[in-house]
Amino acid sequence: MKKRASGGLAETVKTLVYAILIALFIRTFFYEPFNIPSASMVPTLLVGDYLFVSKFSYGYSRYSLPFGVPLFSGRMFFHDPRRGDVTVFKLPANPSVDYIKRIIGLPGDTIQMKHGQLFINGDMVKREPTDFCVDPDDPRSAAYQHYVETLPNGVKHCIIKLGDERFLDNTPEFKVPPDHYFMMGDNRDNSADSRDPTSGVGYVPAENLVGRAQFLFFSSNGYADWWEVWKWPFTVRYSRLLMSID
Repeated sequence: MKKRASGGLAETVKTLVYAILIALFIRTFFYEPFNIPSASMVPTLLVGDYLFVSKFSYGYSRYSLPFGVPLFSGRMFFHDPRRGDVTVFKLPANPSVDYIKRIIGLPGDTIQMKHGQLFINGDMVKREPTDFCVDPDDPRSAAYQHYVETLPNGVKHCIIKLGDERFLDNTPEFKVPPDHYFMMGDNRDNSADSRDPTSGVGYVPAENLVGRAQFLFFSSNGYADWWEVWKWPFTVRYSRLLMSID
C-alpha cells in the first residue's frame, strides 16, 4: 500500500510538472493572457476585459520569456508591426510594467496633434463622427465625442474625445526613430502614451513589444464583489466574449 501511494504521488507531481511546462511553453511562444485595468483604450477595450496576446506576431525578444530573462538582445523571427495594431509592450521607463496601446507611428514617421486632429507625415488623418462606438454599459459614454478614425493604411478604429483643445491636443512634431514605434490610446483625452513626455512611454523600442492583442476571452463590468457569487452571471459582458480586437 505504501509503495502504491508513493507511486501515485510521484505520478501526480510528474503530471503537474508537465502541465506547468506546457503552460509556460504556450505562454512564451504562442498566447499570453492579459487583463485591462484602465480606460485608456476605451471604447476598443473596456476595464474588465480579458484578452489573449499572440506572442508570435512580431517574433520574440527577451520580454517574450518569463520575467524578461536577458538571454539575448533584439528580436528573433521579427515581423514588422502594422500601423493600427493594438499591442502589448513593456514600458520603456519601467520594463516590469505592461502597457497596451495602438501603434500609430512607424519608424521614420512624423506624428503631431493639432487642435485634436492627428497628423501622420504631414497629412491629417480622416475621422468621422459616429454612434457606433458608444459603450452601452457606461453611462458616462454620452459625455464623449465618438469618431471612427481611418489610418493611412486603411485601418479603421473607434476613438473618443471630450474636446479638441485639451491636454495633448496640440503637440510638437514627433519624429519616430529607427526600430521604434509611436503609441496612442483610443481614449485620446485619458491616455498616458507617446504624446506625453511624463508618461514614461516615449518611443517604444521594437525589443519591448510583447505581442499583438488578438481576441477577448472574457469580460466583466466589475459590478459584483468576489464573494457575491449570485451576481456573477449578471456582470459578464456576453456580447464581448471571443470578440476579435481591431
